[in-house]
Amino acid sequence: MIEVQRVQTGVRIEATLLKVLKGLAESKDLSLGDLLEGICLHAFEGKQPFSRATRAQIGQLRQVYGLKLTAADSHRLADAPRGAARRR
Repeated sequence: MIEVQRVQTGVRIEATLLKVLKGLAESKDLSLGDLLEGICLHAFEGKQPFSRATRAQIGQLRQVYGLKLTAADSHRLADAPRGAARRR
């Protein structure tokens, strides 16, 4: 094990994306923070963070929670006005 110093942070993230991440973390018996750390460390090295089986599981979670966003959407997101209905 490698000892690290973790900090509590408040981040804003799209609601259905968060639901998928939380569902995946729970299914893998990880905290959300541990899952995000793993994703980031893999991405920083240009490595795929998920196996084929996990990607299939993510696909199921996306359907369950209605996540329709893709990587192509990542630089085109804007906050909806509070209380506004989802447009997608």
